[in-house]
Amino acid sequence: MTDDSSPWLIVGLGNPGPEYAGNRHNVGFMVADLLAERLGAKFKAHKARAQVVEGRLGAPGPSSRRVVVAKPASFMNLSGGPTAALRDFYKVPVERIVAVHDELDIDFGQLRLKLGGGDNGHNGLKSITKAMGPDYCRVRFGIGRPPGRMQVADFVLKDFSSTERKELAFEVDRAADAVETLIVDGLERAQGTYNS
Repeated sequence: MTDDSSPWLIVGLGNPGPEYAGNRHNVGFMVADLLAERLGAKFKAHKARAQVVEGRLGAPGPSSRRVVVAKPASFMNLSGGPTAALRDFYKVPVERIVAVHDELDIDFGQLRLKLGGGDNGHNGLKSITKAMGPDYCRVRFGIGRPPGRMQVADFVLKDFSSTERKELAFEVDRAADAVETLIVDGLERAQGTYNS
């Protein structure tokens, strides 16, 4: 039974620092930044080694939800520590935690929302699952597979292509909408609307 007073914790995954800002691996941070903008608030440093912003998402009134949007200040492969610390600090049940991350097995511009599951080789998810088990929600943002023989690590740490960048703002906006729908209307409704 979930206590309705506890907030949702939305964790955008990425690597800190300006040199990573435009990378495919940082799309979780991009979505978190847009959600913070929608909340009309600025990120502040939190003792849990993360940048956080608090507010409400959804239409004003009883359907709006209290949220904490976070960007871990650790590198991607250490995302679990800050996420678990924020969970404990804000007393968030695991089913109210949403990780927003890049996903290689989905084409660019496609989204998939799900609850639980494996990490599919994603170091950020691996770290979070190790810290608190797999039963959190994921908003998977498709980045597609590397071209030719490019290594996955090189691909995710490269910026989006110029073609992708033309669509990126729209896709990030759609991913932020998907997070909002998940929180306000539930996973099933959000999957029906956004899983492409």
